[in-house]
Amino acid sequence: MKPQSDTWAAGDAYERYMGRWSRLVADGFVTWLECADGLRWLDVGCGTGALTAMVAARCRPRKVLGLDRSAGFVTTARAAAPAPACFAVADGLSLPARDAVCDVAVSGLALNFFPAPGAAVAEASRVVRPDGLVAAYVWDYAEGMGFLRHFWDAVIAVDPSAAAVDEGRRFPVCRPDPLRSLWTGAGLVDVDVVPVEVATVFSGFADLWEPFLAGQGPAPGYVAALAPAARDRLRDALRASVPTRADGSIALTARAWAVRGRRPLRAGT
Repeated sequence: MKPQSDTWAAGDAYERYMGRWSRLVADGFVTWLECADGLRWLDVGCGTGALTAMVAARCRPRKVLGLDRSAGFVTTARAAAPAPACFAVADGLSLPARDAVCDVAVSGLALNFFPAPGAAVAEASRVVRPDGLVAAYVWDYAEGMGFLRHFWDAVIAVDPSAAAVDEGRRFPVCRPDPLRSLWTGAGLVDVDVVPVEVATVFSGFADLWEPFLAGQGPAPGYVAALAPAARDRLRDALRASVPTRADGSIALTARAWAVRGRRPLRAGT
């Protein structure tokens, strides 16, 4: 089975599926970066604006610009983010910025969706000043993203031929060693990779399952392509696999890997 095309258009649907957890990770990520006030930030692949909004609220930036290819996501981001955040539709592989115009370039949960992740990191490095910071975080699809791991394990239990579309297999870059290699390969120095974990607590099974029906992203896109009977089998397999507490809630954890590095002060250093 070939991976389906990933859909990124409806910001509100994405918010319920992933945005609520992305905001928690963005908080931990920004805390880890420990950046000074008054910097110029660029958020590449900003989605619905979780990271851009966190930077605007927590880092007192001189400017923070969020860029995403999805006009629908940019519309959602504009409606919710605090000043001085601003947004534009743009491709992360061809940033609409001159060389060395930013202090910090970041990306949240987007790097693995670029067709050429290494080119995206190199482009982010181009637009930061010497000694500027390039940083990102991605979900640990293979092991640490609890509700998605349960989902794909249920998918494969119902249909073993679907293993090829498992995000843990599709996105091998979402591990510490490949991330480190991307950053060093772009010529960045002082590279560091750390885990960021957050709790993902669902009020009940419907709170976990229904966002998978909205079609935004790889897992919901897979569900959208299923016939109704196959969808019901997957739902039942997932329900049976997740740990449910006495009150019906489901408490899992989600781990992201965060990476950062600096553009050298001089070429080759």
